Amino acid sequence: MRKISAMRLWLVLTGGALLILAAAYISLTHGEFDMTLQEVVQTLFRTSPTPQMDLVIFDFRLPRIVIAALVGLGLGIAGAAVQGVTRNGLADPGILGINAGAGAAIVIFMFFYQGQMETTGWTTALAMPFFGLIGGLVAALLIYLFAWKAGRLDPQRLLLVGIAIGSGFGALTLYLSLKMKATDFEMATVWMSGSIWSADWKLVAAVIPWLVILVPVIWLKSYVLDLFQLHENTAQSLGVATEREKSVLLLSSIGLVSACVSVSGGIGFVGLLSPHIARRLVGLHHRHVIPVCGMVGMVLVLLSDFVAKTVVAPAEIPVGLIIAVIGVPYFVVLLMKKTA
Repeated sequence: MRKISAMRLWLVLTGGALLILAAAYISLTHGEFDMTLQEVVQTLFRTSPTPQMDLVIFDFRLPRIVIAALVGLGLGIAGAAVQGVTRNGLADPGILGINAGAGAAIVIFMFFYQGQMETTGWTTALAMPFFGLIGGLVAALLIYLFAWKAGRLDPQRLLLVGIAIGSGFGALTLYLSLKMKATDFEMATVWMSGSIWSADWKLVAAVIPWLVILVPVIWLKSYVLDLFQLHENTAQSLGVATEREKSVLLLSSIGLVSACVSVSGGIGFVGLLSPHIARRLVGLHHRHVIPVCGMVGMVLVLLSDFVAKTVVAPAEIPVGLIIAVIGVPYFVVLLMKKTA
């Protein structure tokens, strides 16, 4: 049984890696300016580079592909951790209001520094994830306060409280964006919808440290997430410090979400869809689910970003809207199953 399980895991991981490479290749070679595989190889390996190809690949498409993959990885794994901690298949960083809290903090940052700092400068790129973390922590604190019941987090109240908190932060974000200058308002509106059109290597450098630190923390806690699927008293009887472990996992998830929101805006539903797809592929053990969640999230964001930039080219649709087209019906189906 273990050999079959391991073989299935490796098949899924191999298939996911091939899908990621295929999505990256399609996104790299197709767009307003189509390229052949030969041209891409010549540019990447510097055998026959041209300024035009260098500009398209290294300045526009490659950083966008890397950001899309990293954001999908972070949001997918954060979704697995949040669903594991809350024992609620409807839980998601976006639905729970964590995305909205992080986004509101970043819009506040943009509002007070508009016109004073370059939006692509190193200072801004490195500071935005920290502002997002503060906003995510504030959202999480409010959720804790209102969803706490009888000394523990009530999973049934968590969803409703999260939706309410997210709506409140969304209203604050909209109010601040309306107070911005016209150019800043347009940028903030596109960003709030979830977009990675302005991706560059500075944003890649800003988000990578958060993933390098926090993804291993969540994966190393996979056995704790398995125990959380039992009754909380059972987990405590097995020696798990449940409240401490919840705090570590939720803080790690908030850090991942905040870093992702700071470079891509409010992309929702990735953290909802990825764990459900991963559990169908490799079962319930989080040691297997977490890496597959990351791969599923990467595929979702990469493919959605390709659709977003090509379906109405030369105009562009925010990638968050493309994922929402998939995520909203799926969420409704899950909700109906839960209440049935």
